[in-house]
Amino acid sequence: MQQLLNLTTYLQFSCKKWAALSKSFPLTKEEVIKLKSINKQLSLKEVSDIYLPLSHLLNFYINSNRSYSVVPKLFLGTENLRTPFIIGITGSVAAGKSTTARVLQILLSRWPENRTVDLVTTDDFLHPNQVLKERDLMKKKGFPNTYDIRSLMKFILEIKSGMHYVTTPIYSHLIYDIVPYKKKVLLQPDVLLLEGLNILKNNTHYRKYNFPFVISDFIDFSIYIDAPQDIIQTWYINRFLNLRKQAFFNPSSYFNHYTHLSEQDAIVTATKLWYEINVPNLEQNILPNHTNANLILSKSINHSVSKILLRQ
Repeated sequence: MQQLLNLTTYLQFSCKKWAALSKSFPLTKEEVIKLKSINKQLSLKEVSDIYLPLSHLLNFYINSNRSYSVVPKLFLGTENLRTPFIIGITGSVAAGKSTTARVLQILLSRWPENRTVDLVTTDDFLHPNQVLKERDLMKKKGFPNTYDIRSLMKFILEIKSGMHYVTTPIYSHLIYDIVPYKKKVLLQPDVLLLEGLNILKNNTHYRKYNFPFVISDFIDFSIYIDAPQDIIQTWYINRFLNLRKQAFFNPSSYFNHYTHLSEQDAIVTATKLWYEINVPNLEQNILPNHTNANLILSKSINHSVSKILLRQ
């Protein structure tokens, strides 16, 4: 990670110090099974030391937000209107955003308040491949201009205005495209986890749409998953190699043709994709906004969190 411009804006915690802040509660057998199925590199110790305290912190924020937001609702007579607390999770491709989001979804769902917690990824708002091909953007997938910003903003506005029934498109990593004629339905969740590459992007990208706001305006708490770039590159290549042995073998996979590569050629291909697509997106659009996050989870080579930075 680039050195923070102003460390005084963040409180820094070692894993040991952070773990001591946890409000411990036992995980059920079903929850342990769910957590273990998320990512084989995720240990239950890290769940206990890192993610349980984080869910505890987020629970404080959610409760505080509920208390604060009830004032204008009481004044306006709309106290029965439910709007979700939105948690944004961002970082580079292969940094572990999805793992963090899925772990937090499980943990936040089981606090005594029994909240409903939904997870949405901004991948669901990518333009369909046909549109990207027409605009010569297939090799830029994940860059800000490959998203249907109007649909994404419409979704955010609907969910934040308390609409009872909201839908999103569905993106499939198997076919590498939006799934035709399918929608995900959200029914006024208490908490929405929004995972995506560019959710902390400043307003320069939104100006051409004449939006008076950006996605981050609606995020109540943001988390940036960070690691040194060379480490993320290793994770990306390893993930590519693992998918080549598993999901890519599915005949429906967009990347099925990569299964015919030798391992060395696969490494060369993954490295090329990393430098041509993911590095420019990371350096131009993702990393410059990382200090806008409320919390930074800094990771080391073994995928585990090594330190935590919490904005004061």
